[in-house]
Amino acid sequence: MAHFPKALAALLLLALAACGSGKLSELNQGTKAPSSRSFEDPDGLIVGHRLMSAGEYELALSAYYRAAAEQGLTVDVLSALGSANLKLGRLGQAEDLLRRAIEKDEKFPPAWNNLGVILMEKREYGEAERVFKIAFALDSGNSAQIKKNLNLAMDRMQLPGYGSEEEQETNFDLVRRGSGQYLLLSTP
Repeated sequence: MAHFPKALAALLLLALAACGSGKLSELNQGTKAPSSRSFEDPDGLIVGHRLMSAGEYELALSAYYRAAAEQGLTVDVLSALGSANLKLGRLGQAEDLLRRAIEKDEKFPPAWNNLGVILMEKREYGEAERVFKIAFALDSGNSAQIKKNLNLAMDRMQLPGYGSEEEQETNFDLVRRGSGQYLLLSTP
């Protein structure tokens, strides 16, 4: 116990030294002292995309909401929110969000593609085909997933209601954008 007063005295001396050097006065004025470690908060969109890839759609939706709070309702955020809602089976919400994304940027292929997926789920094949054609044109035919979705929609337009129920439950691919390129979500 005899060492405790010496340790306390040493801490007091360090505190006084900090006051003399101006570090404490900087803190009192609202400026931050330099830290040896800094952590950046991860981007909600990146976290959400990773969670979507892992099949954690509710968690992805939460991450996308955080991105919306941080970045605002950008076309990327609206499209991501729409895609997460689609995966959760909330077609009405997903459609509304994707239409809002398209209003913000009419030249955003992932939003057009994902809207087409919703329309196919709702069995609105004519509009889905039109929407996939727009996505395909905007993408200049570069995305194999958009091309596949367009072909499936055109097939459904030619023979709506025909085929087995299993054939009619074809999985369409969602498309999202990240890091300046198109990243694709595949369906199992």
